[in-house]
Amino acid sequence: MSEKVKDNGRKGTIALERIESVILLIRDERVILDNDLARLYGIETRRLNEQVRRNANRFPHDFMFQVSSEEFETLKSHFATSRSGWDGRRKLPLAFTEHGAIMAASVLNTPLAVEMSIFVVRAFIRMRSFLASHKELALKVADLERKLSTHDKQILAIIEAIKQLMAPPPAAKKRPIGFRPDEK
Repeated sequence: MSEKVKDNGRKGTIALERIESVILLIRDERVILDNDLARLYGIETRRLNEQVRRNANRFPHDFMFQVSSEEFETLKSHFATSRSGWDGRRKLPLAFTEHGAIMAASVLNTPLAVEMSIFVVRAFIRMRSFLASHKELALKVADLERKLSTHDKQILAIIEAIKQLMAPPPAAKKRPIGFRPDEK
């Protein structure tokens, strides 16, 4: 990323969209892989990982974790083609949460990393609000489905009652016409 991204107009939107495209869901966490974060911050992946190792105490497990080999294989198969930076990897990638990405920018302390960290935070916030609105919609749909399922049962009960009313009455034992003295 050679040109600086200004936080104005279309360029800011492009930066947000670009960052959102590299945010992945791993272990129920929204994360950015080390090679994508390094590209955003304008450095090599090995330099980012080197700084993380030197400052390991700044990266607790909720800021960053190493992707397992199974997770990495799933990621590669999910994208069907090898993304740039995945060919020839000797180590499993690191996954940075929102807080880890900010911490990485502070550890790197380059002007581009600091500038891009603002966009990274905004991308995470935008995704969180987008997902929250979808979650609210999903809850409303589930509530509607629940209401419809009880509604369907009630309609079926009404239809059954109508069928019973429409059925001819059961054949009763015919009584002879007239009076019989033994009947009371």
